[in-house]
This record gives sequence, C-alpha cells and structure tokens, in this order.
Amino acid sequence: MWEVLSALPVRGILTGLSLGSRLFLLALGLSLIFGVLDVLNFAHGALYMVGAYVTISAATSVLDNFWVAVLAATLAVGVLGAVIEMGIIRRVYDRGQLDQLILTFALVLIISDLTRTIWGAGSYTMAQPELLRFNVSVGGSPYPAYRLFIIVAGFVAMAAFWYVLQRTYVGQLVRATSNDRDMAAMLGVDVPRLYTAVFFVGSALAGMGGALAAPLQAVTPGMGDQVIIDAFVVVVIGGLGSFVGAFVGAMILGLLRSTGVLVVSGAGLFLPFVAMILVLIFKPQGLFGGEVE
Repeated sequence: MWEVLSALPVRGILTGLSLGSRLFLLALGLSLIFGVLDVLNFAHGALYMVGAYVTISAATSVLDNFWVAVLAATLAVGVLGAVIEMGIIRRVYDRGQLDQLILTFALVLIISDLTRTIWGAGSYTMAQPELLRFNVSVGGSPYPAYRLFIIVAGFVAMAAFWYVLQRTYVGQLVRATSNDRDMAAMLGVDVPRLYTAVFFVGSALAGMGGALAAPLQAVTPGMGDQVIIDAFVVVVIGGLGSFVGAFVGAMILGLLRSTGVLVVSGAGLFLPFVAMILVLIFKPQGLFGGEVE
C-alpha cells in the first residue's frame, strides 16, 4: 500500500505530462497559424475531433493498423485545413480578428454537424495499439506504456519544430513572413503558398493530437469543445505565436490538471484558469509571447 501511495505524485506528474503533450500538439498548430497568418482559428478543436474520428474509422475498418491510421488522419486533417484556408480563410486575412473568429466559429458548427451526419451522435472508443498495450512499473505501480509514448512524442515534436524553425531555410521563411508579410513578398516569398502550407501543418498537428487521443478517451462530436478551451488557455499562458510557449503552457496546464486534485479536491479544474488570469495580469503577452520562435 505504501508503494502505491508513494507513487501517486510520480503518476500524477506523468499523467500531467501526457495530457500536456497531447495539448501541445493542438496548441502548437494553433499558435503556429496565429503567429504566421495572424488568424485565431477557433475551428482548431473541430479539426482535432475529426482526427480522432478518422483514426477510429481507419483503424477499425479500412487500414486495420493504428499507426497507419494515425498517419492517414494527420494527412487527411491537414488537407482539410489547406482546403479551408484556400477556400474560406484566405478571404478574411485583411479583416479584423472579430470577423475571423465569427467565421471560424461558423466552421466549428459546420464541421460538428458534418461529423454527426457521418459518424452519428454516439460515442466511440478504441483499444490502445497492441505494440504499447503493456504497463511500465513506476515506483512499484503500473503505468500504461502508451501514455509514456505520448510524453515522448510531445518532446520529440518540440525538438523537431525548434530545429525546423531555427536551423532550416523553411524556418527562416516562416519567421520572416510572420514578422513582415509585405517585406517577405517583396523579397520573392510566395506568401499565399506559404500560408497554405502553414495552415496544412497546423491542421495536421491538430489531427495528430486527436488521433493520438482516440485510445485515451471517448470520441464524441463534442470532444473538440473542451480541448479548444484548454488550447486557448495554453497559448494565453505561453504566448500566442511562440511554440516554446505552447510547450511550456501545455505542460503547466497538464500538471495543474493532474496534480491539483492532490492539493484540493476539484482544484485541477480551476487552477489552469487561475494561472491564466495571473499571466494576463502580470505578463499579458504570455510567458514567451510575441512571435514565432
């Protein structure tokens, strides 16, 4: 009994990091799109939901392989995001953010209704991938290997994006365009194509987050509603446009959610919002806010 009790803080931290890693994939795409396109995409949570549904459908009927289904869902949601950007979002770049929020909120309603039409209003569940369907001993208590994989995936995603943005030519284009779109266009950057590519990547990250979350929670038409609220809390804490801030904010939220209950019953629900309020009061731009970095 003592071993189980002593492992609770460690398990709580690991659970928080697992939740934070899933939120990071979503918040990273949200922050990337805002940092480069200056569009606050309220429909990002709906894309996360679509990623989960596509994964379940592909893994259980068409592809019969979880990892291939995750890849298919990631690409499918990325393509959906690119189509949305070219056909809809591109028309409101020069308008205020209020128009953009209204438009993307309308997309939430449309995508949610289409989801209900295709998959119904019920909930779906799926088993964790067979390759990771085992437990790892943490302080003498078993902990699911799949959740540990999610943590590793979050850290790998952070390292990969840091490398791309800081060490590659593509990253230079993204940072230059986020700082001054007009100057980048004058220097020969194909800004519309870059915007579409960024929206593709951001949407694909949302789809990947939903795909990886499918074995961990019930997949329902409303699953994107709560997660987009969490994603906005993350980017407010970390700073809009900063992928480092998205990572730190996601981990802070995940840890507050998982360990807050160890301090006060129900604290995990309101502590993230307390943290967000404190950041808004003392550092309105967020901990790392300002621009893509």
